[in-house]
Amino acid sequence: MLTQVLTLIVWTLIMWFWLYATRIPAMHRARLDVRKVTRADVEALPPYATRAADNYNHLHEQPTLFYALAFYTNLTGMADVTNERLAWAYVGLRVAHSLVQATINFVPLRFSLFALASAMLIAITVRDVIVLICI
Repeated sequence: MLTQVLTLIVWTLIMWFWLYATRIPAMHRARLDVRKVTRADVEALPPYATRAADNYNHLHEQPTLFYALAFYTNLTGMADVTNERLAWAYVGLRVAHSLVQATINFVPLRFSLFALASAMLIAITVRDVIVLICI
């Protein structure tokens, strides 16, 4: 499951580039002095210039559970085909969530993707706990 971890890390870095590719030009258009910018200035930027940054922050929240779970699952030898597929589904859903949030930001769709990704984490966790209890 380590390839899935690396994939999500790479995606997080892509979102880091995306946030600066949208935010810096927007700040220049708003004639903001980067050395003096305040949080209020950033929040006043157009939504297209803040959504990628919001998503980048989100990629440092729930995915930390995924990273820990993936390492646990891998180190305990429970990275079977099913957990591998669940991990790929989690990564794919998080990428889809990012794309939705950074572009159209349609909240019902974004929430659905988040909920499905969460279900993947829950499924891996439950499978790992069952194996731990049954050992």
